[in-house]
Amino acid sequence: MADVTAEHLAALNAGAAEARTLTEALAIDHAALLAATLPDADPALRSAVADAQPLGILKRMAAIGAALETHLTARELAALSEHRSDTVRGWWCFAIAARRDTSHAELVAAALPRVDDALFTVREWVWMALRPRLVEDLGGAIELLTPLTVDARPNVRRFASEALRPRGVWATHIALLKRHPELGEPLLEPLRADPEPYVQDSVANWINDASKTAPDWARSLCGRWLAESDVPETRRIVSRALRTVGASGTHADAKP
Repeated sequence: MADVTAEHLAALNAGAAEARTLTEALAIDHAALLAATLPDADPALRSAVADAQPLGILKRMAAIGAALETHLTARELAALSEHRSDTVRGWWCFAIAARRDTSHAELVAAALPRVDDALFTVREWVWMALRPRLVEDLGGAIELLTPLTVDARPNVRRFASEALRPRGVWATHIALLKRHPELGEPLLEPLRADPEPYVQDSVANWINDASKTAPDWARSLCGRWLAESDVPETRRIVSRALRTVGASGTHADAKP
């Protein structure tokens, strides 16, 4: 945090700059950012954002998103989706995820511009925002996301893999995929030779997540991939996917 200059932090808090690193994103004062973004915000909204500031970052974003969805009109909320601040665009992701009258398909369709956002922070916020909703119907979510694995945009293909990682980053684990990772294969198979390292890393991390509870599945899948698709892209994915699986097929951190 100390490496974030006072000048840049002030710009971040004013909504006039984007976070260049995760550290910068974590340093933002969300109450100050709200005041700069929505100076006429309802006192209840300001209070909710102030109350969310001490929470862990994922709970903070979810709480702010829910408060925005409650207190803003649809037009006011829509304006946030293209805001200069990547954190504000992240708020929007969590706000639309808080809409209980929106189907999963409608939610993903609405979020696609942010899935393909130019900034990495927003691309992280969007999958973390939508993940809890998607997990409500895991089979339906896998079916919904599978067509995105062949999208022309690498960021969209990466989202299709990243959103339902069995363990995920900062996210609640998906117990069913930890026990039965084969259920996620429709998301992984189309990406086994993806040309983009950004997508390759997500696929490899998905398999590595699963290898912690299903190492035999991970080794079997990767062995088949190498036999059927012995190309540099697949070899890179497999190498990264099995990076923590021992030669015996066990995992050093195997836990339920």
